[in-house]
Amino acid sequence: MIKPSREYDFQVVRNGVQRQDAQSVRERKPDWLKVALPSGIGYRSIKDIVDLNGLSTVCQEAMCPNIAECWAAGTATFMLMGSVCTRACKFCAVDTGNPNGRLDPLEPQHIAEAVQKMGLKYVVLTSVDRDDLPDGGASHFARTVQAIKTLNPGVRVEGLTPDFNGNLEHVALVVNAGVEVFAQNIETVRRLTHPVRDARAGYDQTLKVLAGAKTVANVYTKTSLMLGLGETRAEILETMHDLRAHNVDIVTFGQYLRPTKHHLPVERYVTPDEFDEIRLEGMELGFLEVVSGALVRSSYKAEQVLHKS
Repeated sequence: MIKPSREYDFQVVRNGVQRQDAQSVRERKPDWLKVALPSGIGYRSIKDIVDLNGLSTVCQEAMCPNIAECWAAGTATFMLMGSVCTRACKFCAVDTGNPNGRLDPLEPQHIAEAVQKMGLKYVVLTSVDRDDLPDGGASHFARTVQAIKTLNPGVRVEGLTPDFNGNLEHVALVVNAGVEVFAQNIETVRRLTHPVRDARAGYDQTLKVLAGAKTVANVYTKTSLMLGLGETRAEILETMHDLRAHNVDIVTFGQYLRPTKHHLPVERYVTPDEFDEIRLEGMELGFLEVVSGALVRSSYKAEQVLHKS
């Protein structure tokens, strides 16, 4: 429930999306982690379309702090393949379980129609992990990209995918569907990968997936890290070096927030000045773009990167 003031806090869920819920950890946070409630003509226009047509976006459901800015720019994020994840990362509040292979065959077309109704220019598709499916959901991801492109010529699509257990054939399915950006989140530095991420995920596995996408087609690759889990500046820099060594083009950094008392605690709140310094370090290493800030999430300013290319 949103506070009755003009500001609200938010909590973490999968892929850097944030939400507030009844079990969220209530602890004092720095002032820079408070944001104004969404407003503006562009935001209201998209919200009216979403509400009128009964559409659902990650942006709304996760109460993302950047929703007004992104919607005004014609960008939105959709989560595919349900809300139950087969993995149990220690930073993530998404339900863990076994979806038993269930998929909505009409979802790709419904998402394509939602993009058309909302008049979007840039679409981010993400999903839970689906280790219960033979291809990890790659073909469903690909069908959704193709449906969007068919109904919405000119719309650019970013696929923020699972790691598909490192299977590059499954990565190729998504890349060949026509995404402009292929993303897979490394989440944290090497030392903290476990226990932060599920045992089936891995630092090197994500690097392999990101590098593999580049071998399929000329796409931009992207990843994201949460800060405040106990990493050092030296480890952040080492991770950026590793990403550049695997030809990753774009990286985002945001503040980790603890979703419930059962998740990993926040070790520290990274200051805005340090986020700025990290961005400068990354740009000096040759990334096409580094988006770094406490409120930054994986999809923040996603469309602006392509404008620079």
